[in-house]
Amino acid sequence: MKQKILAVALSIGLIGATLPAPARADDDRGGGNRIKHVLLISIDGMHAVDYENCVASNTCPTLAALGRTGVNYTRTTTSRPSDSFPGLMALVSGGTPRTVGAFYDVAYDRVLAPPKVATGNGLPAGDCVVGQIHRNSDGSTGTETEYEEGNEFDETQLNGRPAPATSPLDAIDGGVKSINPDRLIRDPFNNCQPVYSWNFVRTNTIFGVIHAAGGYTAWSDKHAAYASVSGPTGTNKPSNVDDYYSPEVNSLQVVLPGLKAANGFDCGKLVPNGDDWTTDFDAIKCNDQLKVNAVLNQIHGRTHLGTGKAPVPAIFGMNFQAVSVGEKLIEPKSAVRTDANSGGYEDAQGTPRPKMLAEIQYVDAAIGQMVAALQETGRFESTTIIITAKHGQSPIDPNRFFPIPGASGNNGTPPSGIIPNLLPAVFNDPNNALGIAEDDISQLWLADSTKTGDAVAALENAATTIGLGQIYFGSSINTLFNPPGVPNNPGPCCKLREGGDPRTPDIVVIPNVGVVYTTSLKKQAEHGGYAWDDTNVMLLVSNPNIRAKTLTSFVETAQVAPTILQLLGLDPNALDAVRAEGTPVLPDLFSDRHDDR
Repeated sequence: MKQKILAVALSIGLIGATLPAPARADDDRGGGNRIKHVLLISIDGMHAVDYENCVASNTCPTLAALGRTGVNYTRTTTSRPSDSFPGLMALVSGGTPRTVGAFYDVAYDRVLAPPKVATGNGLPAGDCVVGQIHRNSDGSTGTETEYEEGNEFDETQLNGRPAPATSPLDAIDGGVKSINPDRLIRDPFNNCQPVYSWNFVRTNTIFGVIHAAGGYTAWSDKHAAYASVSGPTGTNKPSNVDDYYSPEVNSLQVVLPGLKAANGFDCGKLVPNGDDWTTDFDAIKCNDQLKVNAVLNQIHGRTHLGTGKAPVPAIFGMNFQAVSVGEKLIEPKSAVRTDANSGGYEDAQGTPRPKMLAEIQYVDAAIGQMVAALQETGRFESTTIIITAKHGQSPIDPNRFFPIPGASGNNGTPPSGIIPNLLPAVFNDPNNALGIAEDDISQLWLADSTKTGDAVAALENAATTIGLGQIYFGSSINTLFNPPGVPNNPGPCCKLREGGDPRTPDIVVIPNVGVVYTTSLKKQAEHGGYAWDDTNVMLLVSNPNIRAKTLTSFVETAQVAPTILQLLGLDPNALDAVRAEGTPVLPDLFSDRHDDR
């Protein structure tokens, strides 16, 4: 990938910092349901132990202060798999992949057809025949699915679109208009129309429920495709999200004059390294800060870039990438990890290395900016702040990290390498730069599901080679998800039909703790799997009228969605996944508050 350094000539200080002071929102304090707004924050990668350690060490004063008027759930688990796409959808829908249908950014569907043109990440184009399940040359059905930066017109650009930008602000204005419909997978049972991410998911979300109730909604995230938070609309617009912002995290780094990260780093002095924002400890703070400033603007009653007035959202928030990057990045990339070049942890109890600690402190300072804005505008008491994570990261213990096949290429083989002849042809297509998604988990969709037994036998025989911990297939898959297969009477995307679920993998391989399927020299951890380090994330629900409490009972991030609706005075059962899976609200949150004031 060629280096592209674009010095964005704009005063990003306009975003958030130089707005005229708004009138205080005293009406937010009174009458009816006290909570008027929910600020949902995902600190991707933030374990429960990270929160415990940073509060105990006095290194994150904002999070510590929020904890003094909040409920801290220490045994929280994310979705399984614990990747960003299913993790995000759990938070906003209240459901698991069984119901929502989101297994991974890059996964598979046995009914849908390939995109019209190859994606930016190399998923090959293919044909689509109206009214027929897509058939491949090897006899398999369906297509690999992709909902990440590869769907955009130009994923190398911060705004996801070809340069030059029409205006300085347009250069940083990532969002759904960057999605290229020709790079989306297609639905043979809907005239081969492109399947947008918000229509790919099978259930509604809190954004849909709140929007339908008249609430203004907003969200900021790392990819345009994550406008999936809208939930289905049946159109090419995620209309349940009134204000969506997504400066592309996998675009090439650019200088951002006038932007200062919450920790004081001057993004106008960033030296782009020719790679994306996740490859540098300071660059990722700058990318996150764009989203932070969007939230600040929204608190002040503005649109995400601060260019127009807007209602203060009933539900809004963002994801942080800084901690996730801080956990796994080695930069400059090296086969030897040191304190000087490495994030991550020093030991199994999660003591952060200095670069990792700096990422946590940045996020704490950024959330501090949001708290200050809520206080300045008189909205602090009427806002509940929920801080959690889409996923954790594994392993915490640096001594457990074991890459397969490793940088030398002779340290084992990932599961897909054991059974390549049993996979759909697209995964072995030399033109497919995506390959199969294997991080610290391997989800395997077979060309012929009747060969599952043969595949499992081959994987069991290669247990040492693949670092095998556990295999799910057959009955053990069915306890987690819908049985895999092709539905009996497929119809328009994306409701589940009778028969097999076209998205459920035939096999899920859970490797030993610490095993990561990678050849990369720049990572020392990954996420996606079912391990404790992958799934045990922080969860804090805070409001000045909540009595501080720490709960050790088992909860799930999926419980955040119905809890948000209840906080806003709406019915949690309005969520499809809540009704289907019986997802409860978070415990001990509504019954133990301070007295009304």
